[in-house]
Amino acid sequence: MNKTELINAMAEKTGMTKVAAKAAMNACFASIQEQLNKGQKVSLIGFGTFSVVERKARTAKNPQTGEKVKVPAKKVAKFKAGSSLLAKKGAKKAAKKK
Repeated sequence: MNKTELINAMAEKTGMTKVAAKAAMNACFASIQEQLNKGQKVSLIGFGTFSVVERKARTAKNPQTGEKVKVPAKKVAKFKAGSSLLAKKGAKKAAKKK
């Protein structure tokens, strides 16, 4: 599912127009991004938690040349699925195993 399909699904389930659903989704994403830029966590109970983690500097290898390359430290966004989201995912896996 891409962003457009998600907007269409939101509009259908809520009765909102697609324009309103897109505006709501963009506002939600902007708010999450704003908090992450401040270094804050965003916890959506039952869905998951967005956070920022710092990756240490490291040495990597260029696969074409074999040359060692220094990769600088950086901050990256991280998402950890919540228990309700994992429970639904686990239920689907259990159903597939049968």
